[in-house]
Amino acid sequence: MTELEQVRFRLEELGLHRASELLDVRLKAAQHAQYTYLAFLGELLEAELTERKRRNLEVRTKLARLPYRKSLDDFDFSFQPSLDERFVRELATMTFVQRNENLILLGPPGVGKTHLAIAMAIEAIAKGLSVYFVSLTHLVEDLRKSYEENRLDKRLRVYIRPKVLVIDEVGYLPLDSLAANLFFQVVGARYERGSILLTSNKSFGEWGELLGDPILATAVLDRLLHHSHVLNIRGQSYRLREKLTSGVYGEPSKAK
Repeated sequence: MTELEQVRFRLEELGLHRASELLDVRLKAAQHAQYTYLAFLGELLEAELTERKRRNLEVRTKLARLPYRKSLDDFDFSFQPSLDERFVRELATMTFVQRNENLILLGPPGVGKTHLAIAMAIEAIAKGLSVYFVSLTHLVEDLRKSYEENRLDKRLRVYIRPKVLVIDEVGYLPLDSLAANLFFQVVGARYERGSILLTSNKSFGEWGELLGDPILATAVLDRLLHHSHVLNIRGQSYRLREKLTSGVYGEPSKAK
């Protein structure tokens, strides 16, 4: 076994797989540029570290279970003038998460609530924070099944453990008493311990009807809003804009 093969073998043993892959290329480059030993070693370790960060980011993004990937740069703030872009980008620094505060996105369907929620989730992941994305319907059905199987406490930890829990589409379907209580348990367990990023098409005054119990709704909102930021998006639907642009509604655009 040559010295080069021995070094590559040792790198593999130490789990430095990217450094092992790049050893030949970086060694030749170092010889050509007459790097010092320290400069060569530094470049090799930097490549290993960069690859590990990339893999870690991919794993955490996969574990977050985002339905798709959208960034803040993809969001058309000019179409939603009710939003303060500078404030939204300040929220994207995730300082509110460090304080265990919540972010509530309100507005009618199609105004970009889920897009913003996913973009914020991606920012959180990039900053090393654990994230989990779930629709309210899936959350309560998952916990209902666990409740019926007498393993609710164990399953609740899935929604309590992440630093950021994204709950999407709150308000699209009313909840029965058990589902409302399960939702309350998640909100209560995360209160002042982790951030909730929630999207809803219902105003807070409609949550009593949504949860089927005004008293329970008050308890949920009390915990959600105590430490929170609320963005009320009052604008048109992106999806409707796309329909209008394509000529689905109204007179189709004339072909040139």
